[in-house]
Amino acid sequence: TINEDTEKAKLSILIPIGPASIGLDFCLHGFEHLYGIPQHAESHQLKNTSDGDAYRLYNLDVYGYKIHDKMGIYGSVPYLLAHKPGRTLGIFWLNASETLVEINTEPAVKYTLTQMGPVAAKQKVRCRTDVHWMSESGIIDVFLLTGPTPSDVFGQYSYLTGTQAMPPLFSLGYHQCRWNYEDEQDVKAVDAGFDEHDIPYDVMWLDIEHTEGKRYFTWDKKRFPNPRRMQELLRSKNRKLVVISDPHIKIDPDYSVYVKAKEQGFFVRNHEGGDFEGVCWPGLSSYLDFTNPKVREWYSGLFIFSAYQGSTDILYIWNDMNEPSVFRGPELTMRKNAIHHGNWEHRELHNIYGFYQQMATAEGLIQRSKGKERPFVLTRSFFAGSQKYGAVWTGDNTAEWSYLKISIPMLLTLSITGISFCGADVGGFVGNPEAELLVRWYQAGAYQPFFRGHATMNTKRREPWLFGEENTQLIREAIRQRYALLPYWYSLFYRAHVAAQPVMRPLWIEFPEELDTFGVEDEYMLGSALLVHPVTEPKASTVDVFLPGSNEVWYDSKTFALWEGARTVKIPVALDTIPVFQRGGSIVPVKTTIGKSTGCMTDSPYGLRVALSTKDSAVGEFYLDDGHSFQYLHQKQFLHRKFSFLSGVLINSCADKRGHYPSKCVVEQIFVLGLKKQPSSVTTRSSDGKDEPVAFTYCAQMSTLHLEKLSLNIGADWEVHIR
Repeated sequence: TINEDTEKAKLSILIPIGPASIGLDFCLHGFEHLYGIPQHAESHQLKNTSDGDAYRLYNLDVYGYKIHDKMGIYGSVPYLLAHKPGRTLGIFWLNASETLVEINTEPAVKYTLTQMGPVAAKQKVRCRTDVHWMSESGIIDVFLLTGPTPSDVFGQYSYLTGTQAMPPLFSLGYHQCRWNYEDEQDVKAVDAGFDEHDIPYDVMWLDIEHTEGKRYFTWDKKRFPNPRRMQELLRSKNRKLVVISDPHIKIDPDYSVYVKAKEQGFFVRNHEGGDFEGVCWPGLSSYLDFTNPKVREWYSGLFIFSAYQGSTDILYIWNDMNEPSVFRGPELTMRKNAIHHGNWEHRELHNIYGFYQQMATAEGLIQRSKGKERPFVLTRSFFAGSQKYGAVWTGDNTAEWSYLKISIPMLLTLSITGISFCGADVGGFVGNPEAELLVRWYQAGAYQPFFRGHATMNTKRREPWLFGEENTQLIREAIRQRYALLPYWYSLFYRAHVAAQPVMRPLWIEFPEELDTFGVEDEYMLGSALLVHPVTEPKASTVDVFLPGSNEVWYDSKTFALWEGARTVKIPVALDTIPVFQRGGSIVPVKTTIGKSTGCMTDSPYGLRVALSTKDSAVGEFYLDDGHSFQYLHQKQFLHRKFSFLSGVLINSCADKRGHYPSKCVVEQIFVLGLKKQPSSVTTRSSDGKDEPVAFTYCAQMSTLHLEKLSLNIGADWEVHIR
């Protein structure tokens, strides 16, 4: 049903272009589980709104946002999924104006009396969910994605909005950030601290204080007099630098970025025709109109090395405050009657403003490398399709246990709506976490896609080694687990990039026929192989882990203990426990040696963790390229391998013959979990048919086989025979 406003005359005075409010109702018969429409600090499964507020999609700068609240925060994806056994569908409401979504679920009624002539008959009534979309402006532009499987819906949505950009490998490592690292010496000391405490990390971040008076594309000459030298120090350890670049531009006749933008009319205008002016970090500012292709092209050009003095090819970008944030504006954002390119009012496109800044930034980083290198851009504000340009995070969270807990459903919701590269600030941005909370947050963050520690100004310093040796060791181990799993992470992101499959998945994606999974949001799958249940309660001694699948078996990744599926198990947890379970039937590639950064691990050897199913079989895949360029795309320089285990034979074979990428790396260790009988011999067979005996260790109590001191090239065909 299309809503028409009955007070057009009144509204035409307030909205010069005229009223254009639109709405549409959808009736979903047989569905009662809905998901999506981020971003809200809410449960993964959408709630019934009939007795409360509608879900609001309106990008806003909300410091320390409330949890379990349907108000809009930093980003909006007007896309929801409905799921029931046997069917998944999606509704994509393509509208960038303020939008409300009402959900009314009517549960199934077992029987109702129906009068059929003289006879009263009993009739079963199915559940039903009504979804009402209502947007302030625009046209009805809606896509129904018919599935029928979750995987099908993900593919259909990616056909409309694109897949997750293939990230550079370094960006899957650990990122260290705070508002703000004070100066070059501070950066040098923090960088050295990671090495001194043997903690790997990949990226140092600088917030707004690194600039000259919050003028982006500049450096504070006192604090950062030699930014190139600072970057060369990081480069020497294969590390990177990320700096911030916000959309507001300080009004200053001596600031070249402002002067050039003003000369060309590149700022958003107010309704009277002048440049829109608002207050943000630099003080009085104007806002670049990223909806204008010419502005985006110009902005992209600001990242070339000759324009961005002091930048190098290891510098990447963070777009913040791009909702856009306007400190004295209504709800801390831009007035709806501001005017954009093409004479569009801001109300028409508010939610897509930050999307366009990230687009221009990513394009700028690609252009500076002459199209050769992949960009990395983190954005706070986002829209449908932002996955094409980089990563997203959950904004200004708080250092409390409840925010650690809510981060899981928030990230699951982002993941199923196309944005796989997502994370939450480890430790909480606002406030000072106690040591136990910080440790648990590192343990959770290590198993989430974007892994960054961050804190606001005036909080206590919280580098990983500042909470005593015991906690340093726990954080070190969590980060090292992240780095050990990088081959698996990278392979998952390749699958997200080429096939739109989420990296972090709610259980219902992997077990779509099992009702017990539909409401689970305190645990999740990484790909199809790993189930993660972060500890999110203080002083926990046990956690209840639901292991799905009546025909599944699961292996504790630390103890190798085996559990049958379709049950909840009580797992004892100490402060060093991260409950992670490998699914029977999967093969997970890992790195066996951890370096200072991802770049220091390029040639380090691999291991395989083979977890056998109830049928004593397993499969897995592995993807490798140079980790930074577009050669995988343009020149097909990549390796895509398939691992399979069946009838006692582990096989490494080619999964995509189009790819070619030379690698000297070897598989040096293989763990086989769930092997019920001790083998009499183990041999390897290369492509030339030659067999070599292998020493092995078998543990009958845990049913595990350990092969080590192997030298099997990761990119070659070979077999391991277990007899």
